[in-house]
Amino acid sequence: MNKTRQAEIRAQEEVRSQDEEAREQGDLGEDRIKEALETAAEVAEKTGGLGTPGRPVNRRSPFMIGLTGALGVAVAFGLIEVVIRARSVLILIGLAMFIAVGLDPIAGWLVRHRMPRWAAVLTVVVCGLAIAAAFLAAAIPPLASEATALAHQIPHYMHDLQNRNSQLGKLNVKYHIQDRLTGLVTKGSGGSLVGGVLGAGALVISTVSAILVIIVLSIYFLAGLPQIKVFAYRLVPHSRRPRVILIGDEILAKVGGYVLGNFITSVIAGLGTYLWLLAWGVPYPLLLGMFVAFLDLIPVIGSTIGGIVVSLVALTVSLPVALATLAFYIGYRLAEDYLIVPRIMGRTVQVPAIVSLVAVLIGGVLLGIVGALIAIPVAAAVRLLLQEIAFHRLDRS
Repeated sequence: MNKTRQAEIRAQEEVRSQDEEAREQGDLGEDRIKEALETAAEVAEKTGGLGTPGRPVNRRSPFMIGLTGALGVAVAFGLIEVVIRARSVLILIGLAMFIAVGLDPIAGWLVRHRMPRWAAVLTVVVCGLAIAAAFLAAAIPPLASEATALAHQIPHYMHDLQNRNSQLGKLNVKYHIQDRLTGLVTKGSGGSLVGGVLGAGALVISTVSAILVIIVLSIYFLAGLPQIKVFAYRLVPHSRRPRVILIGDEILAKVGGYVLGNFITSVIAGLGTYLWLLAWGVPYPLLLGMFVAFLDLIPVIGSTIGGIVVSLVALTVSLPVALATLAFYIGYRLAEDYLIVPRIMGRTVQVPAIVSLVAVLIGGVLLGIVGALIAIPVAAAVRLLLQEIAFHRLDRS
C-alpha cells in the first residue's frame, strides 16, 4: 500500500509540475506577444510605415528548392492549358494589338503636332470609319448588281459545261467539273443542307462578332499603347531597361511600317486588278478587285492565289484573255516584290525574300490567315533580336 500511495503522490506532483510549466509557457507566450506589439508600435512611429523586411528565406534549402520546382511545373502546365483553351481569343487579342501598333505611327504623328493623345486616337478612328463607310457605300451597289448578274449567268455557264466545243466544256470533259458539283449538291440535300445553312449562319455571326471585337480592342489598345509599353518595360530590370526600350521601339516601328505598307500594296493590287479586268471586258471587275486586294494582305502567296482565281474567271471570256491575265499577274508579282514593296516599306522591315516565304508558310500552318499576316514582322523582330543580342554574344564567346 505504501508503494501504491507513493506512486500516486509522484503522479500528482508530475501533473502539478506540468500545469505550472504550461502556465509559465502561456504567460511567456503572452509576454512575447505584448512585447512584439509594443515593438511594432515603436517601429511604425519611427518609420511611418510598415518597417523593414526581415532576413530573406533561404532559397537553397531542400524544401524551398522542391517547392519552387513543383510550383514552376504547375504554373507552366497551367499557362499551357490556358493558352490552349483561350487560343481563339488570344488570336483576336494579338491581331487587335497588331492593328493598333500599325496605326500608332499616324496617332504619334498627330501627337507630335501638338494634338492630345485622345484627340489623335479619335481622329484616326473617325477617319478609318469614314473611309470604310465611303468604301462600302461605293462598293455595295456594284457588288449587288454583279452578284445578280453572276446568278443569272449560272445557267449559261452550266450550258457551256455541257458543250464539248467550249473552253468550259473541254475542262469539264477533262476534270469532270459538273459531276463534282452535282456530288456536292447531292451531299448537301435534306437535313445536311439545313445543317449547312445553319452552319453558314453561325459562321457569319461568329465572323461579325470577331470583327467587332477586333475593332473595339484595337481602339482601346491604340488609346492605351503608351501606358502598355511603359508597363511592359517596367517588367525588365532597371540596368537593362534602356536597351530593351530601344530594341522594343525599333520592333514596334517595323510592325507599324509593315502594316501601313502592306495596306498600301493591297490597295494597289486591287486597283490594278479592277483596271485590267475593266479594260479587257472580264466580268465582275469590282468584285474580283476587292477579292485580290483582300488576298494581297497575305504576303507572298496572297496575290498569287488571287491571280490564279482571276485568270480562271477570265477564261470565260477567251483563252487569250486568260493567258494575258495570267501574264499580267506574273509581271505584277515581280513588280510588287522588286519595285513596289521596297519603295513603300523602304528599310523598315529588312527581311530577305526567302525568310519571308518560309515565315509566311510557317505562320499559315500555325495560325492560318492571321499567322501568315503577321509572319513577316515577327520574322523581322526575330532577326533584329538575333543581330543585337545573340550574334554579339556568339562573336564574343
